[in-house]
Amino acid sequence: MAPRKTARRDAEESAPPRANIVDILKRRGWWGLAAFLLVFPPLVSLVRFLPDVYLSTATILIERQQIPDDLVRSTVTSALEVRLQTITQEILSRSRIQEIIDQFGLYPDLKEKAPVEQLVGQMRDDVKLDFKGGDRRGATIAFSVSYRGRDPQQVAQVTNALARLYIEENLKIRERQAAGTAGFLRQQLDDLALKLKEQEKKVSEFKARHLGELPEQLDANLQTLEQLTTQLRLNGENLARAGERRGNIERELSAALGTSTPTGPDVSALRLAQLKGALASLQTRLSDKHPDVQRLKNEIANLETALAARGTDGAGALASSTPLLPQVQQLKSTLLELESQIRGLEAESITLKRQINSYQARVEQVPRVQQEYQIMAREYETTQEMYRSLTVRQRESALSESMEQRQKGEQFRVIEPALPAETPAAPRRPRLFALALMAALAAAVAAIFGPEALDSSVHTVEQLQARCDLPVLVSIPQIVGPDDLSRQRRQVALAVTGLTVAVMVLVTGGYFLAKENAALSALLIR
Repeated sequence: MAPRKTARRDAEESAPPRANIVDILKRRGWWGLAAFLLVFPPLVSLVRFLPDVYLSTATILIERQQIPDDLVRSTVTSALEVRLQTITQEILSRSRIQEIIDQFGLYPDLKEKAPVEQLVGQMRDDVKLDFKGGDRRGATIAFSVSYRGRDPQQVAQVTNALARLYIEENLKIRERQAAGTAGFLRQQLDDLALKLKEQEKKVSEFKARHLGELPEQLDANLQTLEQLTTQLRLNGENLARAGERRGNIERELSAALGTSTPTGPDVSALRLAQLKGALASLQTRLSDKHPDVQRLKNEIANLETALAARGTDGAGALASSTPLLPQVQQLKSTLLELESQIRGLEAESITLKRQINSYQARVEQVPRVQQEYQIMAREYETTQEMYRSLTVRQRESALSESMEQRQKGEQFRVIEPALPAETPAAPRRPRLFALALMAALAAAVAAIFGPEALDSSVHTVEQLQARCDLPVLVSIPQIVGPDDLSRQRRQVALAVTGLTVAVMVLVTGGYFLAKENAALSALLIR
């Protein structure tokens, strides 16, 4: 049995001493009361004297374009959220905020003692923008503008003014973007028209410079060349027949003169006529560079030189003969006509050859001209296509600009204007008073039971018996004499006085902290 008693006694010694709550409250209740008074009254003062902050909100609906996109496509392509942020930055710029502050007389107390930057920052903190999405894609269909301040009437006026600024700025931005796009396209169209005019001039000059050598004229050139070749062939045939006829007449004339071979100038003239006939016949079949053609030309030139040295030509030689019989005279006349016809055919042959060479040169130049012309034509067609496309876009941008000016595009409309708030948005005093009471009670409990949990001293007989093995024979109560009572009264008076002063100081501090502190109230807006 002894071991069990020893174990029980050890357990009782190790167990913490149990204190009566009433005894604890008697000993430390003043500490709890002091903690309560140091927390609750200052918090009540702070909540009580916080300025009322009112909040007004205006809801703005985003109306989509009234004209179908298939008819008029808007040139304002910036995202709505981006445009709203741009408008917000424009409205909350320093100059705009100063205008609003001066217009409505905002922050009169702060204006006297704070710099302009602080006023601007306070105004920016008091303005709030919220987006509202309504479809499955989460697209913004409306947004709200909120403003907070001390005066509910003034807050509502400022909020409605901000809403109007959003509407006006959106119209200005859309008109400015549409006008900028239209102006840019007009400028580009003018530049492209000038470029197109220059290219048209170059093409015209190129066609005039290479007239007859253009690709579209190749078929006509080939056809003309074929006709000229045919004419040259017929000319050669006519020249050959004329030469043959001239030879026959010369033989008849020789027979009529009574000799087989004429003498003197007549022989040279007849020989010249025969050589020219043979040359004309060869030129129908051979080129001018052929050796036979060159030989005949040289022989004709030498014979013409010899006749010229004697002061006569073929026709003159025939005409200078002595009076002859009518038959001979007729043959000479016919021979003269044939000489004239042959010279005409020869001249026509030279002309035809010159024309043939010209058209052959044109045909040969077509590939090179075609390559240059295709490059110019390709550039011209590209520029022309760009001009047509840009013309269509410029017309669309002009329609878009007109639509924005007539306010038929996307625009903002206030569906819920801001109204003066009947109750302040902050502070919510009943809730704050309850929170202050809970905080004060928590401080009191902590002040009472916190030190008690850390206190290891003995206050009751039971605690003493739990800590030692010896029995308690007698308990002597505390003997309080007159000096002790006097000392206790002085301590209590001093503690009460100090507590009262501390509470008054904290309450006053809460008052001054809360007075005109709208920013602190704004933090408590739900």
